[in-house]
Amino acid sequence: MKAISMRRLRGALNVLGAGIAVTALLGAAPARAEDLRVMNSGGFTAAYKLLLPKFEAASGDHVDTAWGPSMGKAPEAIPNRLARGESADVVIMVGYALDDLIKAGKVRADSRVDLADSRIGVVVKAGEPVPDVSTPDKLRAALLAAKSVAYSDSASGVYVERELFARLGIAEQMRGKAVMVQKTPVAEKVAAGDYALGLQQVSELLPVKGVAFAGKIPESLQSVTRFAGGVPVTASHPEAGKKLLTYMAAPAVAGDVASTGLDPLAH
Repeated sequence: MKAISMRRLRGALNVLGAGIAVTALLGAAPARAEDLRVMNSGGFTAAYKLLLPKFEAASGDHVDTAWGPSMGKAPEAIPNRLARGESADVVIMVGYALDDLIKAGKVRADSRVDLADSRIGVVVKAGEPVPDVSTPDKLRAALLAAKSVAYSDSASGVYVERELFARLGIAEQMRGKAVMVQKTPVAEKVAAGDYALGLQQVSELLPVKGVAFAGKIPESLQSVTRFAGGVPVTASHPEAGKKLLTYMAAPAVAGDVASTGLDPLAH
């Protein structure tokens, strides 16, 4: 038998170590697996999809997911889903929107878990010249030069519409050519050629094919969105829900979270 190379041995040990870390986070798999329902908003989607299979494998639980924005008038928005009486064991959404649900008595205050921070970035259609957006002046120039601009209907888009354009001194120039996109990820609209430039949270831009990532907007102009999770007061499986949130916030999975464009938190 050929000797195992050191590279392969290290790889095997890393996989084993990751498995041990997950098991330590969750404890022993329950005697009876639970069927959990999660409501998740866009900014944490890529990280969630990466981590969920690992959680299910380690916990034995099965998770069904409903998708929707953290706020807004869309029927799919998480607050609107809860208001209609839809059931959930976990909600993952923009932190301040989660706080509103806690204040309204919809989510347990002691269940809140901070998950990651998200910053705003810029994309253009793949194949088009990629603008430099690294300074306020360069970002301003890129926005003014774009024939059309799209931004989201969630937290980052609200900031772009109400504050970013004004801070750059171009609010008037953006009227008529900057549009808030409902439901659909901004990058998909840019990839389709519907808009020349798009702004949204980086974690929502990177997974979309057909666009080129220009970079994050300058830190002096950033609006950092904190994503957090909680357990609704009507949850059928609150303890299992807390385990899922504990896992997704753990230092052991920080590398996975960072790979999706989010900024992990120090817990």
